[in-house]
Amino acid sequence: MSSSQKKILLVDDDRLTLQLFCRALSDQGFHCFPASSAQEALIILKSELPDIILSDYHMPIFDGFMFRRRILNDKRLKNIPFVFLTSFTNTELMQRGLEMEAVDYIDKETPVNVVVSKLNNILHTIRKQHEKSIYEIRVAAEALNLRSVPAQPPQVSEYYINFLYQSFENYPGGDFIDFIEIEDKYTFVILGDVMGKKWGAWFFSFNFLSYIRSAVRLCVFDGDFSTASILQKINKVILMDPVLGDVLSTLSLLMLEHTTGKVHYSGAGDLPIIWYKAKDQSCEQLSSDGLLLGVRQDGGYDERIIKLESGDQLIMVSDGMIDFEEEGSKKTDYELFFEKMRNKLGQHTSFTQIKNETFSTEKSKELIDDCSLIFIEKN
Repeated sequence: MSSSQKKILLVDDDRLTLQLFCRALSDQGFHCFPASSAQEALIILKSELPDIILSDYHMPIFDGFMFRRRILNDKRLKNIPFVFLTSFTNTELMQRGLEMEAVDYIDKETPVNVVVSKLNNILHTIRKQHEKSIYEIRVAAEALNLRSVPAQPPQVSEYYINFLYQSFENYPGGDFIDFIEIEDKYTFVILGDVMGKKWGAWFFSFNFLSYIRSAVRLCVFDGDFSTASILQKINKVILMDPVLGDVLSTLSLLMLEHTTGKVHYSGAGDLPIIWYKAKDQSCEQLSSDGLLLGVRQDGGYDERIIKLESGDQLIMVSDGMIDFEEEGSKKTDYELFFEKMRNKLGQHTSFTQIKNETFSTEKSKELIDDCSLIFIEKN
């Protein structure tokens, strides 16, 4: 199934109707999940999130209204557009369904091509409303200078630093990136991912960034340049925060020493960093044992110190970079990503090749999560 296909859950105890609509919708580019009962539909919804649900309401034992009530009581499912399909035009029943936030009713006698058009129009209208909301919030965020990703990478004479970022479906997401330069001697590189989706994760990313920026500057002011120590202090403050205490986040924290080429690295539940060594043209994975921020007081953060030589490269990524969709299911494969990057590193055009491989127009359509990548090369 293509990630651009619209997914629809069809629920009807009449198998002939189910088959008819499923075939017609499939011909029009929908990926259909047919269910002959509400119980079967709920099982499908445990592993699939359709773009829209079309359900009969006149079903034995577990009717469409009971099914709709179950949907509304599930935070994961409640915002999926819901349309009732019926062979009855009882005004009282229609009113009852609309009061349960169904977006429309469709009569079974309606020609199938008209049903398809109505469903497409519903999805188009919802998408346009989402785009309008995204635009309005983005304008407000920019006016307030609220950014979870910088406008430009830093210019550090001893290093080439750049980054790639793409939010899922253009919604602001939970990934955050930052660079903090200290007295032309050190540059802190920050990559995090707040657990959650879309608006909620995006909102919390600012809170995390605020604590991280403050902790870095306060620790440096006190002469503490240990990335592990800084991570531990960030973690403690987050756990004491009444809002963030129940929110988890990954974090990769690097400190680059400008003159020596030394890199200090600590991580909190993050993915391994890829280190390309120019001297022997090899790649290594740098891992950290630290727990996600917000899990417990002692995060177990360690610190690795490496020395970059001329031509050495580092890649930091969020987990969206290793996620992909296969046969309608989400897959995660870090080793596959590692092998792809290994073939791109060690060249003058490494960053451009990585960008073309992972952030091309076609590849962006296949994303299933926020994606972030930071590239560092020692000059």
